[in-house]
Amino acid sequence: MGNPNPTRRDFLGTAAGTAALAAAFTILPRHVLGGPRHVAPSEKLNIAGIGVAHQGGHDVANCESENIVALCDVDPDLAAPTFKKYPQAKIYADYRQMLEQQKDIDAVVIGTPDHTHAVIAAAAMRAGKHVYCEKPLCHDIYEARTLARIARETGVTTQMGIQGHSGEGLRLICEWIADGAIGTIREVDAWCSLSYYPWGHEYWSSTLGRRPTEKPAVPPNLNWDLWLGPAPERPYHPTYHPARWRAWWDFGNGMMGDRGAHTLDSVFMALKLGMPTSIDATSCGLNADTHPLSAIVTYQFPARGDLPPLKLTWFEGTRPPRPAELEDGRSFVDPEGGVLFKGDKGKIMCGVYGQSPRIIPESAMQAYKRPAKTLERIKGGHHQDWIRACKEGKPAGAHFEYAAALTEICLLGNLAKRVDGRIDWDAAAMKVTNNADANKFVKTEYRQGWSL
Repeated sequence: MGNPNPTRRDFLGTAAGTAALAAAFTILPRHVLGGPRHVAPSEKLNIAGIGVAHQGGHDVANCESENIVALCDVDPDLAAPTFKKYPQAKIYADYRQMLEQQKDIDAVVIGTPDHTHAVIAAAAMRAGKHVYCEKPLCHDIYEARTLARIARETGVTTQMGIQGHSGEGLRLICEWIADGAIGTIREVDAWCSLSYYPWGHEYWSSTLGRRPTEKPAVPPNLNWDLWLGPAPERPYHPTYHPARWRAWWDFGNGMMGDRGAHTLDSVFMALKLGMPTSIDATSCGLNADTHPLSAIVTYQFPARGDLPPLKLTWFEGTRPPRPAELEDGRSFVDPEGGVLFKGDKGKIMCGVYGQSPRIIPESAMQAYKRPAKTLERIKGGHHQDWIRACKEGKPAGAHFEYAAALTEICLLGNLAKRVDGRIDWDAAAMKVTNNADANKFVKTEYRQGWSL
């Protein structure tokens, strides 16, 4: 069958390619040869949105500087406002048909539920499309590794939707820590004191997280089979869709994926984290179907170069102790979350997206002589960073290899929560070494007809 993504050298190595080079090669769009179409900075990308209600609709709106040429959603009623906003875009229910039929698409923006991120992103990258995918990148660790590999192999430009990654706060944190503002850091607290409770919101708060047994009719315009995608078969119920799927293990990554992917970004980047060696979790309200009410997850990271081992504690549905350095009357916990970096010479506190970092107490912040700004600043925000990178042929800030590793850390926290205890992680083997049963969560089984 040959190479599905032929390079220029591959093409020249064939008799047909040699004969036809002058007449045809220079006018063939690059996507025909298996890669993305080159778009000059002065041109506009042709962008398709997949999953365009709620956050996906906001993502599309943030790409309005380009051509919105296609929109895809399994629930046209929910997506109707976005469909109406872009009347020139072609409408689809199935992303596979869209990628097959509409060849003018340069890039896709994915805003579907977590459990379908990987299959859609993989298909788009293999079709030579640049990809922006909402956080968390995927639903299990195997998917994270696979998406990073496909992105590397296809050479498309990718970005995960962690908007704070393009913000000023993240860069200040990295610069201050590198400058030694708070000394050596061996411990970090991160948190999101919100919780998905009641499970399924108002519909099934009395079921203690168990699946509903009623089987209401599927809304007439909703394609429930496509909404399920690779997830296990189950009847439709409004406790899953719309917008309640995050609480359910089969579909969402809970607060660890929802807010953890944002909150841990600053820790991952500033402290140059790799993979943890162990993760220990204590969960409250744990069951087989839904994420727990609250959890405390403790990661142990080994030394990285000249950086010492790190203990990272994630508080979910609860919060860490208030630091003694914080002045009386000063707010500590934003329910959305935050991070407390604990150095041997001081502490830095910031918000969920890395925003508004401050050394505490404020007197220490005022006394600190800030270093020069050495990291590149992003103009126009996270989506524009991706769009520019698509046109310039360079990596975006939260490209999939970066995003996959950050997401894997979040997913390992979820894995430890599911066993309500400690797991030892062999990153090279992608395996839990002290609990064989836990490995079933590393790579989940797709239902028949779906594959990555």
